[in-house]
Amino acid sequence: MTFDAQAWLAEARSLIGETNVLTPNREEDLSAFVKDWRGKFQGPALAVLRPATTAEVQGLVRLAARAGVAIVPQGGNTGLCGASVPMTSGRQVVLQLGRMNKVRELDVRNNTVTVEAGYILQQLQELAASAGRLFPLSLGAEGSCQIGGNLATNAGGMQVLRYGNMRELVLGLEVVLPDGEVLDLLRALRKDNTGYDLKQLFIGSEGTLGIVTAATLKLFPLPTAETSAFAGVASLEDAISVLDVMRASMGDRFSAFELISHPALELVRQYFPDTPPLLEQDCAWYLLMKAADGGDGSALNDAMQAALMACMEQGTIKDVALASSLAQTQVLWDLRENVTHAQQMDGGNIKHDVALPISRLPAFVEGMLPELAHAFPGVRPIIYGHLGDGNLHFNVSAPDGVDAKAWQTRTDAVNKIIHDATVALRGSISAEHGVGQLKRDELLHYKTAIEMDVMHRIKKALDPQNLLNPGKVLNT
Repeated sequence: MTFDAQAWLAEARSLIGETNVLTPNREEDLSAFVKDWRGKFQGPALAVLRPATTAEVQGLVRLAARAGVAIVPQGGNTGLCGASVPMTSGRQVVLQLGRMNKVRELDVRNNTVTVEAGYILQQLQELAASAGRLFPLSLGAEGSCQIGGNLATNAGGMQVLRYGNMRELVLGLEVVLPDGEVLDLLRALRKDNTGYDLKQLFIGSEGTLGIVTAATLKLFPLPTAETSAFAGVASLEDAISVLDVMRASMGDRFSAFELISHPALELVRQYFPDTPPLLEQDCAWYLLMKAADGGDGSALNDAMQAALMACMEQGTIKDVALASSLAQTQVLWDLRENVTHAQQMDGGNIKHDVALPISRLPAFVEGMLPELAHAFPGVRPIIYGHLGDGNLHFNVSAPDGVDAKAWQTRTDAVNKIIHDATVALRGSISAEHGVGQLKRDELLHYKTAIEMDVMHRIKKALDPQNLLNPGKVLNT
């Protein structure tokens, strides 16, 4: 049967309204929906569909299934792996979930909140705070990323050390399956042993198994005191020793432990010259730490200072600055965020998002630096990330004088060196950014045959027509 695009679009408009079906042959600019924010991936879309309810999503999915139209679920489109934009071939529509932005329930006594997939992360943080609670997921794109996207990629961010990533923050989901059925798993329970934990299938699946339309999430007591510190260390071994001491001393109050290499700090200083000097001496590595609790600020500061002084006495910390005001705290965390911005401004870097057992990180980095320098003379590794949970952003910037586009042609060769070493140490080539289009083909090399087979079996069982985000995660 011949596909009639205009008739199909007319049916879509009847389901969600004329103004919520955006098409390329009208005057709407679809570039924000069909291209990722890095400009690396882009594909044509038959339309961008903007449903406002689960029932509308259900109707659109059934309409798409009947005509064999593929659906690309999309939240804030802030991902780094091309999972939320169309592929370059095929009949596809973007299902943009930003209009699904309601709070369905805020249960303070149960410490839970149920929101729809299009709810903005920062708004959720603010909603929780207004109720005297904390939603701890925090990352650079929090002002525009949406909860559905955070779930689809199993987002991590700054406070995984204490609270876990998105997978640990979810109690229940509502999901529209590829056949249009609604799977209601919105249970606000911390204990439920009634069979398979189906929600976990969809978290981190990047929209390939179902479309998350709502989620019930955990909330926590809102800290009344926070303190941050910035320290310099000579080696990664010393950094891990500091982590051991801080966790032993601070316990659950210790919530973030970030690593910044000296070249990364110098790059920030280059592009953000107003960055103040924080320590009296330069060090090979820097640590940004945060602790928080529900007690008195001065007591928390005293505990943090005592733990830092113990590290100084051990010789693992060479120099340290403890923030004494909100303004100083903001300076420290702005520096961390500016590493990403400085890399964007510098251009020409090949990004990596790897995870390893914390104990193996020194061996990994110590092996990578000389190997990359030998393979690509003058290369500039920019290393930073969430050391507390073993996640490094090991980005490799072009040698000085090398054209950015020319450097990108070396991506496969650089990836092979870094990913081979990562997997050899029982690590992962994607810690928190997902797979999408970017790392899809590499899974075939780094996952076992049985892992890939099981993933394909699950995909085929739930989505036999391969209509949900085809070509993402799996090469299908």
